[in-house]
Amino acid sequence: MQTYKKTRILVECAVMIAVATVLSMITLFQMPQGGDITAAATLPLLVISHRHGLKWGLFTGFTHGLLQTMLGMKNVMAAGSLGTMILCVLLDYVLAYTVMGAACVFEGLFPKNRRLGLAVGSVAVGLVRYACSFLSGILIWGAYAPADQPVWLYSLSYNGSYMIPEIIITTVAAVLLIPALDHRAA
Repeated sequence: MQTYKKTRILVECAVMIAVATVLSMITLFQMPQGGDITAAATLPLLVISHRHGLKWGLFTGFTHGLLQTMLGMKNVMAAGSLGTMILCVLLDYVLAYTVMGAACVFEGLFPKNRRLGLAVGSVAVGLVRYACSFLSGILIWGAYAPADQPVWLYSLSYNGSYMIPEIIITTVAAVLLIPALDHRAA
């Protein structure tokens, strides 16, 4: 029975990674130097975190981050040196997507209101992902900042222009879908 359960969860994780990948290709708005608003592309990662907890959420987010790295290799190669490429992979992909699997941690703070817990978790991990993009903007992509603007302010506003709407879209989608997701896997 235990093997069946693990196999079922692995299949569900794989399906959600596939759905997240497809959703990441549905671009609602794209920024000129990278970054886009999608059709709630990270929502499937939140679903796994919600249904199966931290371990499976982090595993799924990490795996999705590796896949997104391969799909975004053009962006990685634009980073220039080997050190900045590695930093790009870590901040823009691996860490940014892995953290999405930790959304379930916040659900425990609101045991009587799972919608609120999921919403807070979605916003919290979205903000951590935004922080990854912010750091990446400073450490890797700072050369794109206008000469009259501090790099940190440019990174904050540039990344915020697509990350904040992405967080809002994902959180609204999560809250609207929670009734269908509200049964935890046995």
